Amino acid sequence: MKVALFGAGRIGKVHAASIKTDPRSTLVAVTDVVSEAAEALAQEYDIAARSPDEILGDPAIDAILIASSTNTHSDLIEAGVAAGKAIFCEKPIDLSLERAHGVLARAGSHDKPIMMGFNRRFDPNFAALKARFEAGAIGKGELLAITSFDPAPPPVDYIKVSGGLYRDMMIHDFDMAAFLFGMPQSVMAHGSCLVDAQIGAAGDIDTAVVTLSYSDGRLATIRNSRRAAFGYDQRVELLGSEGMLQAENVLENTVVEANARGVTSAKPMHFFLERYMRAYGIEWAAFVDACVEGAPVPAGIQDGVNALALAEAANISLAQGQPIEITSALTGG
Repeated sequence: MKVALFGAGRIGKVHAASIKTDPRSTLVAVTDVVSEAAEALAQEYDIAARSPDEILGDPAIDAILIASSTNTHSDLIEAGVAAGKAIFCEKPIDLSLERAHGVLARAGSHDKPIMMGFNRRFDPNFAALKARFEAGAIGKGELLAITSFDPAPPPVDYIKVSGGLYRDMMIHDFDMAAFLFGMPQSVMAHGSCLVDAQIGAAGDIDTAVVTLSYSDGRLATIRNSRRAAFGYDQRVELLGSEGMLQAENVLENTVVEANARGVTSAKPMHFFLERYMRAYGIEWAAFVDACVEGAPVPAGIQDGVNALALAEAANISLAQGQPIEITSALTGG
C-alpha cells in the first residue's frame, strides 16, 4: 500500500516511522507547508517531497495520512474522499462541530477506509482492560475514572490556536470514555486556570474535571491538568459490580528500591511520544488491516464527531454552569 504523508512535524515523523515498520505499507511522498521540513523528511526516507495537488492527483498513491495542523484536517479529508484515497487523519476532524458534521455527511458514501487517529485505544494496557471488561471479568460497569495529566503546559501561542483544553487535550479522554462505556446522556464540566495565568488570559483553562452521566445510571469522570511535576500521568480505573480493572502508568523503568527510608520506583514516562509509541504502531497496523484485509475500521469519522461533540458539550457546560444533554444535534447521529 503506497502512502503519502501530509505534515512533517513531530507527529508526522512518528507516523512516518509506523508506516515504515509495517511491511504492507510504503511511504512514497510527503508534503508540508514548511518546505524545509518536508525536504528533510523526504531525504531521511528517500522519498519525494510533493505538493498536495500532486499527491491527491496521483492514482498510484493508495492512502493519505493527515498529520498536518488541525485547521487543514476537514479540507484534506474531503479532498481525499474526492480523490478516492483511503484516509487516516489525526484527531480532531475540525475545531468546529458543524464543520465536522459536514465532513461526516460527505464521507458517508466513500468506499475506502477512513480512520481517525485516537491512538490511546491501541495502547496495550487500555486495550487489555477493555478486553477483560467485555469478557465479563468485573460484571456490569458502574463507575469509570480517567486521569490524564501532562508534565508541563504547552506554549501559550499553541494554546491560542488549539481550540481549548476540551477539544485539544480532553478529546482523547472523551474518546476513551466512549470506547469503554459508550456515549453518555449528559456532560457536566468544571474548569479553572491554576497552572499558568497566561493560559487564562488566552481564554482557556488548564485544570478540569468533567462528569459524564449515562441513561442507566453509570458515571464516568475525567480529570485533566496541564501540569504534573512527576511526569505524564495516564491511568484508567473501571469499577464493576463484581470487581475493578485498573490500567496504571507506564514507568521509565521497572526498578523498585526498598530500604529503611521507604520504597521508591521510577517516574511515569515523560510525555506522549514515549508513553504511546507502541500504540501508534498498533494503530497504523489496524488501518492497514482495514485497507488491505478489509477489516472493520476501529475508529471512524463518527467516533471523531462523537468525541468533538462531547468537547463541545463540555465547553457549553462550563460557560452555563449546568449539565448539557447529548442529543443527535450534537453527534449528527
